[in-house]
Amino acid sequence: GDVIHRMLTATQYVAPLMANFNPSYSRNSTVQYLDNGTVFVVQWDKVYLQGKEDMGSFTFQAALHSSGRIVFGYKEIPVPVLQISATQHPVKAGLSDAFMILNPSPDVPESRRRTIYEYHRVELDTSKITSMSAVEFTPLPTCLQHQSCEMCVTSELTFNCSWCHVLQR
Repeated sequence: GDVIHRMLTATQYVAPLMANFNPSYSRNSTVQYLDNGTVFVVQWDKVYLQGKEDMGSFTFQAALHSSGRIVFGYKEIPVPVLQISATQHPVKAGLSDAFMILNPSPDVPESRRRTIYEYHRVELDTSKITSMSAVEFTPLPTCLQHQSCEMCVTSELTFNCSWCHVLQR
């Protein structure tokens, strides 16, 4: 994609294992998904690294549950992830989120400057990613779970929250 797309994908991802995979290498390689309304699963099955097909195939998945739980499952990881080269493509595992703001450029009033703010990242220790392993992320409680002003302001959460009467949150 364009520069903006590349910048956002560097900061917005749910990645059980991000690397330079080539799903078109083998007829047996697939990337499939399932959504049953409660869980959305994406599975990379028998995928190979571009130019490193002799390393073997990788099979892993990401499951995003409607409760907020995220589970990464690793069935086949033929080589230590630390041995995967990041020369052609970053090698990452984890979660990251960001947002982009278009600001007027002070030098050229009719143009806008794009600024990406990354506000949260969880990086997995890739040395721990092995065959037949899994990682589970569970969401922390948030103010958004409260349905009234009273529940919000009496909450024992450690955030500095206040009730918004306009949004009713």
